[in-house]
Amino acid sequence: MRNQYRITVTDLHRARHYTLTQVMSRIALGGFAGIAVVLLASFATIHFLSDELHTMDGDLAALAQQNQDIRQENAVLLAEQSNLSQQVDERARELLALSDELTQIESMIGLDHAPMQPMEQRISAASHTAFERRWLLNSIPSGYPLVNAIVTSRFGMRDHPILEATRLHGGIDFRAAPGTEVLATADGVVEFSGNHSSGLGTMVKIVHNYGFSTLYAHLDKTDVRVGQYITKGQMIGRSGNTGRSAAPHLHYEVHYLGRKLDPKPFLEWSIDQYDQIFEQEARIQWESLTETVRSTIRLVDQPSSPLAPTLTAASP
Repeated sequence: MRNQYRITVTDLHRARHYTLTQVMSRIALGGFAGIAVVLLASFATIHFLSDELHTMDGDLAALAQQNQDIRQENAVLLAEQSNLSQQVDERARELLALSDELTQIESMIGLDHAPMQPMEQRISAASHTAFERRWLLNSIPSGYPLVNAIVTSRFGMRDHPILEATRLHGGIDFRAAPGTEVLATADGVVEFSGNHSSGLGTMVKIVHNYGFSTLYAHLDKTDVRVGQYITKGQMIGRSGNTGRSAAPHLHYEVHYLGRKLDPKPFLEWSIDQYDQIFEQEARIQWESLTETVRSTIRLVDQPSSPLAPTLTAASP
C-alpha cells in the first residue's frame, strides 16, 4: 500500500514484518491505556485529597472553636488577674496601715520588736502586752473617781479644817457638788457600804485584787450593798457632806495591805502613762505582781483551764 512502510525484524528462527500503521496503532493504544491509568490514578488521588481536605476543614473549624474558647477563657482569667491584683494592692495598703498602727500601739505600750519580726508575732506580743496592762488597770485602782475631778486637798500631813490639829490626810479630796456621781476605780467587791463611825460619814469600801482596796467617803448616799461585785467605772454612790466635813466634797483613799498610799500616782495611771507608777510607788513588789498577772493571763488563754478570780480583803 502506498504511504506505508514495512519494518522487518529478523532473528535466528524467523523474520517478523510490521507495517508502520500497526506500530502507530499499538503506540496509540498503549498511550491511551497509559493516559487512562494516569487519569484513574488522578481521580483516585483527587478523591483521596478531597476527603483529606474535608477532614482538615473539620479539624480547622474545631481548632477555630477551641481558639475562640481559649480567647474567652483568657479574657476571664485576665479579668480575674486584674481583680486579684487590685485585691493584693488593697491588702498591701491595709497591711502597711496596720503596720503603722501597730508601731504606734507598740510605742504607746513601750514594746520593742526586732526589725525582721513577723507581723503575726508582733500582733501577738502587742495583744498580750496590752491585755496584761488592761488587766492590771482594771484590777488595781487607776484613774479618777469623778468625771470632772478637781483636787482640793492632797495626801500627806495637813492642818485638819475641823479638828484644828496637824493630822495625816490619808487620801485626796475632790470638789464635788452634792449628788455628783462617784465611780469605782477598779473591779472589786463591796466590803462596806453605809454610815461609818470614824467621821468619814456615809462611805463605800471596795476590795480589789492583789491586796488593794479603795475608800469613798462623805457620800450623800450609796447605790451598792456589801458583797456586791463592782466593775471599773460603775457608779457606787453620790457625793455629799456627811461625817466630819466642812463642805461638800469626795474623800478618796487607796490602800495596799492595810496601808494608806498616796492616790496621786494611781489617779494618773493609764495605758499611755503606764510605767511611771512603778517608780513613783516603790512599796509595792511590782515585778512579782506583774509575773503573777502574766501567769493568770496564760491560764485565761487556755479555755480548758477555768480561772476563779481571787480577791484579798484588807481592813482600813
